[in-house]
Amino acid sequence: MLTAVSVFTRVYKLGFAAFVVCKFASFYIKRQFYFDVHPPLGKTLLGLSGLFVGYNGTFPFESGAKYPPELNYTGMRAFCSLIGSLMVPIGFYTGLQLKLSLLASTFLALMIMFDVALLSISRFILLDSLLLFFTALSAYCLVVFRNYQKTEPLSFRWHVWMAFTGLSLGCCLSVKWVGLFVIALVGLNTIEDLWIMLGDLKMPVRTYARHWLVRIAFLIVLPAAVYIFSFWLHFTILNESGEGDAQMSSLFQANLQGNNFHENPISVAYGSKITIKNNARGGGLLHSHVQKYPAGESGSEQQQVTCYHHKDANNEFIVITPQNETMPKDGDIKYLYEGDTIRLLHEQTQHILHSHPLQAPVSKAQWEVSGYASLNIHDPNDLWVVEIIKDLRPKAEAPREVRSLTTRFALRHKLLGCLLHSGEAKNLPEWGFKQAEVYCDRSGDETKLGNQWNVEQHWNGLLPPGGAAAYPKSFLRDFIDLNVAMWQANNALTPDPTKEPDQLTSKPLQWPLLEIGLRMCGWGDHEIKFFLLGNPIVWLGSSFSLYLFGLISILYLVRSQRRCGDWKSEDELDDFVFAGKVGVLGWFLHYFPFFIMGRVMYLHHYFPALYFAIILFAFVADHIGKKMGKVYHTLLLVSLSLSVIVVFLYFSDFVFGMEGPAAQWADRQWFETWKIYDGTSDKVPSDAMDGIKSIVKFFWGQ
Repeated sequence: MLTAVSVFTRVYKLGFAAFVVCKFASFYIKRQFYFDVHPPLGKTLLGLSGLFVGYNGTFPFESGAKYPPELNYTGMRAFCSLIGSLMVPIGFYTGLQLKLSLLASTFLALMIMFDVALLSISRFILLDSLLLFFTALSAYCLVVFRNYQKTEPLSFRWHVWMAFTGLSLGCCLSVKWVGLFVIALVGLNTIEDLWIMLGDLKMPVRTYARHWLVRIAFLIVLPAAVYIFSFWLHFTILNESGEGDAQMSSLFQANLQGNNFHENPISVAYGSKITIKNNARGGGLLHSHVQKYPAGESGSEQQQVTCYHHKDANNEFIVITPQNETMPKDGDIKYLYEGDTIRLLHEQTQHILHSHPLQAPVSKAQWEVSGYASLNIHDPNDLWVVEIIKDLRPKAEAPREVRSLTTRFALRHKLLGCLLHSGEAKNLPEWGFKQAEVYCDRSGDETKLGNQWNVEQHWNGLLPPGGAAAYPKSFLRDFIDLNVAMWQANNALTPDPTKEPDQLTSKPLQWPLLEIGLRMCGWGDHEIKFFLLGNPIVWLGSSFSLYLFGLISILYLVRSQRRCGDWKSEDELDDFVFAGKVGVLGWFLHYFPFFIMGRVMYLHHYFPALYFAIILFAFVADHIGKKMGKVYHTLLLVSLSLSVIVVFLYFSDFVFGMEGPAAQWADRQWFETWKIYDGTSDKVPSDAMDGIKSIVKFFWGQ
C-alpha cells in the first residue's frame, strides 16, 4: 500500500510542465562525448530511460526550454519518479530492520513519501532521485548486514548482504561524489566491528583475517570496480566528438569519431597555426584574449594569458622565428626541431607570448606570463626554447621534430630559464574569467606534467594532412584525467551573485531549520511554477530529534552511572546505540562537509542528510512513545503521521504545479527567505505561528 501511494504521488500530473531541467540524456543517445562535474552512472541511466521511451537525441535539453510535442519527456520523468518512489519501501524496511515498531516504520515511510522537497526532486529528470535511492539502499543494506553480523557472521546471507552493500555504495559514488559520505558511514561501522572483534580473544586468527579479507573485497574492491566500470561504459558509449572534448587529453580526443584531428599535418613547421594543450591532469589549452591583467594584480598590466577548457579562436598561436631571423620564404618549409628558439604569435590579438621577472597574479613565487609586443618588435623576453620530452611515435634521429598530438615538449624561457606552466587547479579570479593561471615555473623541472605541452590542432596549407591514425589508448590515463578535471571543475563552482539573480544558492546553516526554499523554474504570472521546499513537520521535527536524541543519550549515561538498569538486555542497548549512530552519524557525515566546501551550494545538497535525520526522527518518536505506554505510543505516532499528511496537502501545489500569479500562495510564505511571493500582501504570515493558523484556515475556514 505504501509503495502504491508513493508511486501515485510521484506520477500524478507528471507531464504538467513541459520545461527542461536536465540535458545530459541526449549525449548518450547521440554517443557524443561531454563533460560534467559528476560521475557518469546516473546520466547513463537517464540516457537509457530516454532510449526506452523512443527519444532520438536530437533535442538539446537546454535548461528552461520547452519540450517538443514529439518528445516523450513524461516517460523519462517516470523513470526518475519510480526510482524516487522506491525510497518509501526502503525506508519502511530500514525502520523494521532497526527494530522500530510497525507504526514508527510507517511514520518513517510517510515522511519520505510526503516530504514536499523529496517528492518534488524525484518528479524531474535529475540525478538527485538516483543519488537518494542508492543512499537509502546503502543504508538499508548496512542495517541488514549488521543484523546478520550479530546473528550469523560469515554465513551465506552475511556474504550476500555485504556484497549488496558494496554494490550499492559503488552505484551511489558513481552517481555523485556525495556518495563518499555514505561510504564513510559504512567504513566507520566496519572499523568499529573489526576493532571489537580484535578484542575477542576466543575468535581464531584465521576467522578474524577472513573478516578483513571479505570486507576488503566487498566494501573496497567491489565499490571501486563499480565506479571504474561506470567510466568504462561512459567511454565506450560516447565515442563521438562532442562539446566536452577539450577537458580530455589530445590523444583521447584523437580516438573519437567526428573531429578533424586527421587533418593535422604531422610535423610542425614555422608559419604553422597551432593550439597547445597542457599535459597536467585536466589541463586546458593555451589561451589569450584582449583583456589585460588589472592594476594591483599584475606589475605589467599586459594582456592576459591563461589555459581554457573550451575550443575557440583565442587558443590559436602561430609559430614564428625570433625577430633577428628570417621566416621561410613563401612555399618553403622549415620544420620545428628540438632546441629551436621560437616566438608564439597570438593570431587574434597579434601579441606575442612573453614572460618577465614580475610576480604571477596568483602564484606569487613564479614569473608572470603575458601577451606583449608585436611581430616586428625585438624583445628577448618573447623567446622560448623547445625541449622535447617524449614522442609516442617511433623515435627519429636527432634533432627531433615537433609532431602534432604525440610530441610532449617544454617551452623554456631563453633569458629566465623558467618553463611555461599551467594545470595546478589555480584559477584566476573573476577578472580572469576563472580560467586556469599560466605562469613561468622558476624550478625549470621538465618532469612536472604542468610544464609539458603538446600540439593539439595544427593548420598549415603547405603540409599534407596526417590522416587517420591509431593513436595509443590508455583507459587508466583517461579515467584519471577525467576525474581530475571533474575535481577541478567542482572547485571552480564558487558562489557568483551575478549568475544567481533569483538567489537560488543557500548556506548549510539555512537547511535544517527550513529557512530557505528554491524556485525550480521561471516565476512569471503565466508560467507553471514549482517551489522546492521541505515539509515543515519533517524538516523541523527531524532537526529537533537530533537535539532530543543527544539529551536522551546523556540522560541514559547519567542513569547508567547510577546503575538504574534501563535496558532489558545488552542487545537492546546495542540496538538503541546502532540506530542512533545510523541516524546521527549519517546526518553528520552528509551535512557538515558542506561547511568546509568552497563551492556553490543549493537546498538539494541537504537531502541525503535529511534522509538520515528522518530515520532518527522516527526512531526517537518510537522510543519515547514506547516509554509512555502502548496507548500514548500509538497516539503519538498516528498524530505525527497525520500532521505530515495534512501539511503536505497544504503545500502540495508546490509539488504538482502552481498556475497563475504567485500571490495566490502568499499565505504559504512563512518566512521572508522562502521567496514564494516577491510583492506585499496581507496574506503573507508574519511568523511561523501565523503560517500554522493559515493551515487551519485552509482546511476548515473555507
